[in-house]
Amino acid sequence: MRRSLLWILLIGLALAVLTLILRHDAGNVVGLRNDQFASLAWNLVLLVFLGGAVVTLFRGRLTQALQAALLWITVVMLLAVGYTYRFELREVADRVLAELIPGYAASRGHTVEIARSRAGDFSVRARVNGAQIPMVLDTGASAVVLTQEAAKAAGLPLEVLSYTVQVETANGHTRAAQVTLDRVAVGGIVELAVPALIAQPGQLRANLLGMSFLNRLQGWEVRGDKLVMRAYP
Repeated sequence: MRRSLLWILLIGLALAVLTLILRHDAGNVVGLRNDQFASLAWNLVLLVFLGGAVVTLFRGRLTQALQAALLWITVVMLLAVGYTYRFELREVADRVLAELIPGYAASRGHTVEIARSRAGDFSVRARVNGAQIPMVLDTGASAVVLTQEAAKAAGLPLEVLSYTVQVETANGHTRAAQVTLDRVAVGGIVELAVPALIAQPGQLRANLLGMSFLNRLQGWEVRGDKLVMRAYP
């Protein structure tokens, strides 16, 4: 069987080459350009070869051959569908992660949604100057406020900060240093040159996402258990 198949392939390939040689000056074979005919002949030879190999491999096991073929067809179709709808699937995955992971920002175009945490507030996974900084939404804070640890992670020069701004915290009156953050990002929303405050050591437990960031947005609102922020296009 294998030898017969091999001879058939060789004879077919030889006939195709001979036809191309004889019809070279005409430029076409049975209405096809020479290059098209050559491609068709090669694909047919390859198809026959692969078909013969499959038949030989699964000889006497037709059911297994059909099951294997069906499995691969299903895998290819799933991959094709996944690639076609990759953007829609990413949005679905973002929404699921936003429900499961507190502070995860589900981005959709210029809109970001964050689910309320079990504690009742909105935890936000922000990126400040490229550093991952956990924050809490605080609409009562006039600016973004960072702890000493967060400021250090963001690469701010703590040694030259001047704590001259009076602020009110849960611990009472204190002072903070005024800075400008190069970049603050929440999900797909990115704001540049954001005014912020750096709290003195031990004066702040959590980083605050305040109005100096929120006022940059086109709009933001709380819908039930979702914080929805919209950036300008």
